[in-house]
Amino acid sequence: MIGRGRRQSPERGVPPPPLLPPPPPRRCPRPFSALLPVPPPSAPAMARVQGARGLLAAATVLGFLQVSCSFELKDSSGKACIIADLTVAFSVEYKSNGQKEFANFFLPQNAAVEPQSSCGKANTSHPILILGFGAGHSLSLNFTENADKYQVEEVVFHYNLSDATLFHNSTTGEVKKASHKTTIQAHVGTKYRCISFKHVNMKNVNITFSNVTLEAYLTNGTFSTNMTECAEDMPSTTAVVPTTPKQTTSQVPVTSPAPTALPPNPTVGKYNVTGVNGTCVLAYMGLQLNITYLKKDEKMGLDLLNFIPHNTTSSGRCDNTSATLNLTFEKTSVIFHFTLNATAEKFFLQGVSVSTTLPSEAKVPQFEASNNSMSELRATVGNSYKCSAEENLQVTDKALVNVFNVQIQVFKIDGDKFGAVEECQLDENNMLIPIIVGAALAGLVLIVLIAYLIGRKRSHAGYQTI
Repeated sequence: MIGRGRRQSPERGVPPPPLLPPPPPRRCPRPFSALLPVPPPSAPAMARVQGARGLLAAATVLGFLQVSCSFELKDSSGKACIIADLTVAFSVEYKSNGQKEFANFFLPQNAAVEPQSSCGKANTSHPILILGFGAGHSLSLNFTENADKYQVEEVVFHYNLSDATLFHNSTTGEVKKASHKTTIQAHVGTKYRCISFKHVNMKNVNITFSNVTLEAYLTNGTFSTNMTECAEDMPSTTAVVPTTPKQTTSQVPVTSPAPTALPPNPTVGKYNVTGVNGTCVLAYMGLQLNITYLKKDEKMGLDLLNFIPHNTTSSGRCDNTSATLNLTFEKTSVIFHFTLNATAEKFFLQGVSVSTTLPSEAKVPQFEASNNSMSELRATVGNSYKCSAEENLQVTDKALVNVFNVQIQVFKIDGDKFGAVEECQLDENNMLIPIIVGAALAGLVLIVLIAYLIGRKRSHAGYQTI
């Protein structure tokens, strides 16, 4: 780890079509709950409520708990090169008759390894595991390796909106693609393990991984004995915070062979912008910048920077239909561009601009990037947008702005206080999963109780009064 809590990321590459013969399908081993589609709601406001009821009802009736599915990808000699055991939950936003709806479902029991999956070839292509399910849906895990580590470089999700089983009355019937970089990584020769929820937030799609055990670049065809544990499962004491006054990010222990831990979440700061009519932007959030860059030795590096609130200056401007929030920390600046949709009476984040100075090892030390085609952090004017989960705002394929515990309100702000809260879909998904688990466990207890009562009644029937 060098400088501001930086660490190297694996080299990138998109694998060409595999030359290996198609591997045999690998399916979930047990017939637990498969797709749990949400009943079609009548209005966007009811989508989240009915989604929760649909999933809860399905779990209660079945009395089952969604378990991990196991997948194996084998090379031409029949030896496993990737093994993955994981639970995946999807939440997809789509349009139905002009209204916003949500489809919530799990990776189903009939998911199978697709023939396009590949073990990769040295110096030419990287491993890729593609899991196909339903009517044209697929989840891809693209792996890369660098030095003594491997990682899921990117998650790619293709979903078919013409699938009426999941996307009721979808306005369009096209196949859409969502992709995002991940922080799933482990030491080579160890299996990656993460019981905690790990969210991958993309435009219109949220994917939640849990109970994950996976390993790529296998040498003996089975899981390794040694394990790299994810940061979310580790006690908070595993991340060491420097005590120097001019902290920029938390340092990560580099003692080998200790598991890799990401820096802790950034501290939440309070920022505001004042206009002619008073406060026009009010924001609480922890802010982290994630930059992938090319080093002088032609390898890829990763710069993670946590903004420190008391060392961060805020400025901006606003008018009737737009507002900007400019946050500057040391030599790094992040500008948020907000816009008002007067017809829908909604405000949203339309763009983000980033400017920073990279470490001296970077081939190009000055980095600038922007994205002005976003539609994030959306809420009704007069209300505030709130999300406790981490959200990843993708500026480019090399730049992410990660926000934590965000609450933000733009334009109509009374008394420098937040209005009514509109929660993000990620937080609602986090509430759904414990409800499903609780309902499933309650169903199992009920079944055991009924079986006990029936058995007791039958045993009494075998006795006669003397």
